[in-house]
Amino acid sequence: MDARLLYVATGNQGKLREFAALFAPHGIAVEAYQGYVEPIEGERTYADNAALKARALAAQLRASGVAGAVIADDSGIELTALEGGPGVLSARFGGPDASWAERRRLIVEAADRSRQRLARFVCALHYVAADGSEVAATADVIGEVPAHERGDGGFSYDAVFYYPPEGRTFAELTEEEKNRVSHRARAVEELLRRLGSKETAFGM
Repeated sequence: MDARLLYVATGNQGKLREFAALFAPHGIAVEAYQGYVEPIEGERTYADNAALKARALAAQLRASGVAGAVIADDSGIELTALEGGPGVLSARFGGPDASWAERRRLIVEAADRSRQRLARFVCALHYVAADGSEVAATADVIGEVPAHERGDGGFSYDAVFYYPPEGRTFAELTEEEKNRVSHRARAVEELLRRLGSKETAFGM
Protein backbone atom coordinates (compact mmCIF):
# COMPACT_ATOMS: atom_id res chain seq x y z
CA MET A 1 0.00 0.00 0.00
CA ASP A 2 1.31 3.46 -0.88
CA ALA A 3 2.20 5.75 1.99
CA ARG A 4 -0.55 8.08 3.05
CA LEU A 5 0.24 11.76 2.52
CA LEU A 6 0.15 14.57 5.03
CA TYR A 7 0.83 18.20 4.15
CA VAL A 8 2.78 20.11 6.79
CA ALA A 9 2.16 23.82 7.32
CA THR A 10 5.77 24.90 7.70
CA GLY A 11 8.70 26.37 5.87
CA ASN A 12 11.10 25.14 8.57
CA GLN A 13 13.17 22.34 7.07
CA GLY A 14 14.23 21.10 10.51
CA LYS A 15 10.62 20.57 11.53
CA LEU A 16 9.81 18.97 8.20
CA ARG A 17 12.63 16.44 8.62
CA GLU A 18 11.46 15.58 12.12
CA PHE A 19 7.87 15.11 11.00
CA ALA A 20 9.01 12.89 8.13
CA ALA A 21 10.96 10.69 10.55
CA LEU A 22 8.15 10.59 13.12
CA PHE A 23 5.36 9.67 10.69
CA ALA A 24 7.32 7.30 8.41
CA PRO A 25 7.02 4.27 10.76
CA HIS A 26 3.23 4.64 10.48
CA GLY A 27 3.25 4.55 6.68
CA ILE A 28 2.57 8.27 6.42
CA ALA A 29 4.58 10.48 4.06
CA VAL A 30 4.83 14.20 4.73
CA GLU A 31 5.63 17.10 2.47
CA ALA A 32 5.47 20.86 2.49
CA TYR A 33 3.01 22.59 0.17
CA GLN A 34 5.03 24.91 -2.04
CA GLY A 35 2.25 27.48 -2.25
CA TYR A 36 1.76 27.73 1.51
CA VAL A 37 1.42 31.29 2.80
CA GLU A 38 1.88 31.36 6.56
CA PRO A 39 -0.62 33.50 8.47
CA ILE A 40 0.46 36.00 11.10
CA GLU A 41 0.58 34.17 14.42
CA GLY A 42 -1.11 35.48 17.52
CA GLU A 43 0.27 35.72 21.03
CA ARG A 44 -2.30 33.61 22.89
CA THR A 45 -1.56 29.90 22.97
CA TYR A 46 0.38 27.28 21.06
CA ALA A 47 -2.89 25.50 20.27
CA ASP A 48 -4.42 28.65 18.80
CA ASN A 49 -1.42 29.25 16.57
CA ALA A 50 -1.24 25.63 15.41
CA ALA A 51 -4.95 25.71 14.52
CA LEU A 52 -4.52 29.02 12.68
CA LYS A 53 -1.73 27.61 10.52
CA ALA A 54 -3.43 24.28 9.82
CA ARG A 55 -6.70 25.91 8.82
CA ALA A 56 -4.86 28.39 6.61
CA LEU A 57 -3.07 25.62 4.71
CA ALA A 58 -6.26 23.56 4.44
CA ALA A 59 -8.03 26.56 2.89
CA GLN A 60 -5.13 27.17 0.50
CA LEU A 61 -5.17 23.53 -0.61
CA ARG A 62 -8.93 23.64 -1.24
CA ALA A 63 -8.56 26.87 -3.22
CA SER A 64 -5.96 25.16 -5.41
CA GLY A 65 -8.11 22.10 -5.92
CA VAL A 66 -5.83 19.85 -3.87
CA ALA A 67 -7.45 17.28 -1.59
CA GLY A 68 -5.41 16.22 1.37
CA ALA A 69 -4.92 16.19 5.12
CA VAL A 70 -2.94 18.91 6.86
CA ILE A 71 -0.94 19.21 10.05
CA ALA A 72 0.59 22.25 11.71
CA ASP A 73 2.53 22.71 14.89
CA ASP A 74 3.36 25.56 17.17
CA SER A 75 6.14 25.02 19.64
CA GLY A 76 8.36 26.93 21.98
CA ILE A 77 10.61 26.94 24.98
CA GLU A 78 9.54 28.13 28.42
CA LEU A 79 11.93 29.14 31.20
CA THR A 80 11.29 29.48 34.90
CA ALA A 81 13.84 32.30 34.69
CA LEU A 82 11.51 34.19 32.33
CA GLU A 83 8.29 33.28 34.15
CA GLY A 84 7.28 30.97 31.32
CA GLY A 85 8.73 33.03 28.51
CA PRO A 86 9.49 33.27 25.70
CA GLY A 87 6.73 30.69 25.12
CA VAL A 88 4.63 31.37 22.02
CA LEU A 89 7.05 34.19 21.17
CA SER A 90 10.03 31.81 21.00
CA ALA A 91 10.57 32.30 17.27
CA ARG A 92 10.57 36.08 17.75
CA PHE A 93 12.55 36.22 21.00
CA GLY A 94 15.11 39.01 20.91
CA GLY A 95 13.32 40.83 18.12
CA PRO A 96 12.39 40.02 14.51
CA ASP A 97 15.97 40.38 13.27
CA ALA A 98 17.64 38.29 15.97
CA SER A 99 19.53 35.21 14.80
CA TRP A 100 19.01 31.82 16.42
CA ALA A 101 22.49 32.11 17.93
CA GLU A 102 21.47 35.40 19.53
CA ARG A 103 18.24 33.91 20.86
CA ARG A 104 20.11 30.98 22.39
CA ARG A 105 22.55 33.39 24.02
CA LEU A 106 19.66 35.32 25.57
CA ILE A 107 18.22 32.07 26.96
CA VAL A 108 21.52 31.17 28.65
CA GLU A 109 21.96 34.70 30.00
CA ALA A 110 18.47 34.71 31.50
CA ALA A 111 19.13 31.42 33.28
CA ASP A 112 22.51 32.67 34.50
CA ARG A 113 21.04 35.89 35.91
CA SER A 114 18.25 34.22 37.82
CA ARG A 115 20.11 31.01 38.68
CA GLN A 116 16.95 29.18 37.69
CA ARG A 117 17.67 26.69 34.95
CA LEU A 118 14.38 24.76 34.63
CA ALA A 119 13.04 24.74 31.08
CA ARG A 120 10.21 23.15 29.14
CA PHE A 121 9.71 22.49 25.44
CA VAL A 122 6.04 22.50 24.34
CA CYS A 123 4.52 21.33 21.06
CA ALA A 124 0.89 21.75 19.99
CA LEU A 125 -0.31 19.96 16.86
CA HIS A 126 -3.44 20.65 14.88
CA TYR A 127 -4.69 18.26 12.21
CA VAL A 128 -7.31 18.99 9.55
CA ALA A 129 -8.59 16.01 7.55
CA ALA A 130 -9.49 16.19 3.89
CA ASP A 131 -13.15 16.20 4.96
CA GLY A 132 -12.56 19.19 7.26
CA SER A 133 -12.69 17.38 10.60
CA GLU A 134 -10.08 18.47 13.12
CA VAL A 135 -8.02 16.87 15.92
CA ALA A 136 -5.56 18.58 18.28
CA ALA A 137 -2.84 17.31 20.59
CA THR A 138 -0.27 18.91 22.90
CA ALA A 139 2.77 17.52 24.68
CA ASP A 140 5.85 18.76 26.50
CA VAL A 141 9.22 17.67 27.84
CA ILE A 142 11.08 19.02 30.88
CA GLY A 143 14.76 19.91 30.87
CA GLU A 144 17.29 22.52 31.91
CA VAL A 145 19.27 25.36 30.39
CA PRO A 146 22.96 24.42 30.33
CA ALA A 147 25.76 26.87 31.17
CA HIS A 148 26.56 27.20 27.47
CA GLU A 149 25.48 25.88 24.09
CA ARG A 150 26.23 22.21 23.55
CA GLY A 151 25.99 20.17 20.37
CA ASP A 152 25.82 20.75 16.64
CA GLY A 153 22.64 18.86 15.79
CA GLY A 154 18.99 19.86 15.87
CA PHE A 155 17.78 23.40 15.31
CA SER A 156 16.31 26.44 17.11
CA TYR A 157 16.86 26.04 20.88
CA ASP A 158 18.07 22.42 20.90
CA ALA A 159 21.62 23.37 21.90
CA VAL A 160 20.40 25.13 25.05
CA PHE A 161 17.95 22.44 26.16
CA TYR A 162 19.63 19.85 28.38
CA TYR A 163 17.65 16.65 28.85
CA PRO A 164 18.68 14.99 32.18
CA PRO A 165 17.57 11.41 31.36
CA GLU A 166 20.03 11.37 28.44
CA GLY A 167 22.67 13.58 30.07
CA ARG A 168 22.89 15.64 26.88
CA THR A 169 21.25 18.56 25.12
CA PHE A 170 18.82 17.87 22.30
CA ALA A 171 21.53 19.12 19.91
CA GLU A 172 23.89 16.40 21.20
CA LEU A 173 21.38 13.62 20.56
CA THR A 174 21.18 11.80 17.25
CA GLU A 175 18.02 12.41 15.25
CA GLU A 176 16.79 8.95 16.23
CA GLU A 177 17.43 9.58 19.92
CA LYS A 178 15.73 12.96 19.86
CA ASN A 179 12.74 11.57 17.99
CA ARG A 180 12.13 9.11 20.81
CA VAL A 181 11.91 11.71 23.59
CA SER A 182 11.13 15.16 22.17
CA HIS A 183 8.03 17.26 22.72
CA ARG A 184 7.24 16.93 19.02
CA ALA A 185 7.55 13.13 19.15
CA ARG A 186 5.24 12.97 22.13
CA ALA A 187 2.70 15.25 20.46
CA VAL A 188 2.71 13.08 17.32
CA GLU A 189 2.15 9.97 19.44
CA GLU A 190 -0.81 11.66 21.16
CA LEU A 191 -2.26 12.85 17.85
CA LEU A 192 -2.06 9.37 16.33
CA ARG A 193 -3.68 7.92 19.44
CA ARG A 194 -6.56 10.36 19.09
CA LEU A 195 -6.93 9.67 15.39
CA GLY A 196 -6.96 5.94 16.07
CA SER A 197 -7.46 3.74 13.04
CA LYS A 198 -9.63 6.12 11.01
CA GLU A 199 -9.28 4.94 7.43
CA THR A 200 -10.22 8.39 6.17
CA ALA A 201 -7.80 10.25 8.41
CA PHE A 202 -5.24 10.88 5.70
CA GLY A 203 -7.50 11.08 2.71
CA MET A 204 -7.36 7.35 1.88
